[in-house]
Amino acid sequence: QVQLVESGGGLVQAGGSLRLSCAASGRTFSSYAMGWFRQAPGKEREFVAAINWSGRSTYYADSVKGRFTISRDNAKNTVYLQMSSLKPEDTAVYYCAADYAVLVTTYQGEYDYWGQGTQVTVSS
Repeated sequence: QVQLVESGGGLVQAGGSLRLSCAASGRTFSSYAMGWFRQAPGKEREFVAAINWSGRSTYYADSVKGRFTISRDNAKNTVYLQMSSLKPEDTAVYYCAADYAVLVTTYQGEYDYWGQGTQVTVSS
């Protein structure tokens, strides 16, 4: 069982930056690939970024590539999402998720555990 708690969301102006954190419980954090997803009002939840267990492989949605960076610190059981050059269309609830797998997937159905989400609002 893994529990995930996101933090770092908030209100920011367009062009600004935020760093989201996701703290995981348990001693097997390094066994999980981790992902970030987001859900905007009235829209389906979508993939944002993912990272493999070692941190050496990362994947991004085209909409955030070059602006967002996913990273992890296995010693701290934490995964991060650094968001820069934020746009109003980045406004959403952001969720982190854990997938007990070696390979990274962008498919949310493969993820085993989910956090409660953190709100990010980007004003224009």
